[in-house]
Amino acid sequence: MSTFIHAMNAPTENPDIHSSHTTGFFTDSTLCIGCKACEVACKEWNDVPEDGLNLSGYSYDNTGSLSFSTWRHVKFVEGEIKPGDGGNSGNHLSWEFSSDVCKHCEVAGCLEACPTGALVRTEFGSVFLQPDVCNGCGYCTVNCPFGVVQRNEDDGRAFKCTFCTDRQKVGLEPACATACPTKSIMFGNLEELREHAQSRLSDLHGKGMKDAQIYDPKDTSVKGLHAFFLVRGDPRMYNLPPKPEVPIVYQKDAWRSAVIGSGAFLLAALIAFTGSRHSSRSQRKVSARRSRA
Repeated sequence: MSTFIHAMNAPTENPDIHSSHTTGFFTDSTLCIGCKACEVACKEWNDVPEDGLNLSGYSYDNTGSLSFSTWRHVKFVEGEIKPGDGGNSGNHLSWEFSSDVCKHCEVAGCLEACPTGALVRTEFGSVFLQPDVCNGCGYCTVNCPFGVVQRNEDDGRAFKCTFCTDRQKVGLEPACATACPTKSIMFGNLEELREHAQSRLSDLHGKGMKDAQIYDPKDTSVKGLHAFFLVRGDPRMYNLPPKPEVPIVYQKDAWRSAVIGSGAFLLAALIAFTGSRHSSRSQRKVSARRSRA
């Protein structure tokens, strides 16, 4: 676990994430065959420990989800079987795979919440977690809208996909994209990938797959992903929330509620104090009259 990443130069903080150097992943789930070559390649290159080979009992997928030791995860999307329709049928989605990964959000909740600077933005626009700086506070895990960042309970620190920053620095593609035999995982310039995704979507719609869609939530506080997906049907089937939000967007309402609550408490205290003083003054006057009588 101590060698989770290869030795490399420290990533550059807060670059222009819209520059020509901005790279991304485009994962086309309609091309994924569930071979898990991406999972293996990721583990081998990054020296990530294995997750165990026990089946869950509810799926053929033994990995289950992304975790501190699973930075690429091929999800098995198992739908209802309909006789006559299967595979990449345009009429009915019955069985599909999709390789999940850290989304490297345009506005990253983990990055915003990190108190130590362990999470930084690289020159490629990705979000990089430096394990040697992580103090294990867990703020990143609760502020990730996708539940990607996870802590190793034995180690205490958090881990996630590095976007193979070390490989990119020397001109290589990420290990997962290199290993993918069907090019379901495509890597390159982010804007070029988005153009290709739209072309691919039009092609699928023309072939009858009207339920195909691009998952790249630009209309939320996340402002888009640097690892986006083409999926069929409901994105929630792929463990993709329909409208992810960065938790910091709720800070304004939280502070407003805190101020209103504090003001109400202060007002109640002043009323109680004023009422108490008035009651005490009245009692003294009554006592003074009785004494004169």
